[in-house]
Amino acid sequence: MDRFSWLGKEYAGAIIGSRVEANAMLKLRLVIMSALMVLLAVGLAMAQAPGPTGTASTGGAQTWFFPAMGSFAVGIAAFGGALGDGRAIAAACEGTARNPGAGGRIFTMLILGLALIETLVLFTFLAVVLGH
Repeated sequence: MDRFSWLGKEYAGAIIGSRVEANAMLKLRLVIMSALMVLLAVGLAMAQAPGPTGTASTGGAQTWFFPAMGSFAVGIAAFGGALGDGRAIAAACEGTARNPGAGGRIFTMLILGLALIETLVLFTFLAVVLGH
């Protein structure tokens, strides 16, 4: 017998179902955090000087691994910016639908937020262009 059987089938199923969902969410978080830690380790390894310590480097830190890393960085930044823009616009539409009287203030905050999101993408692009 299950330890929640005294609650009845519906309640026991709900408790066990919520635990299964919580376990799945925990596994998803662990996978995401593991992937981020791997990317952090790779980024730190790529930041190291390619030659032995004390010798002059002949190329940039990107040339020994992959010459187009800057292009991928801009692409990832643009992808993240597009996701952020989409969520911001959806939240603004939902907020205006709930309270039409606050539409003007919501629109102002939306424009400010979108400008900040796009600025991060432009900073990434500028860093890549100036790095070459």
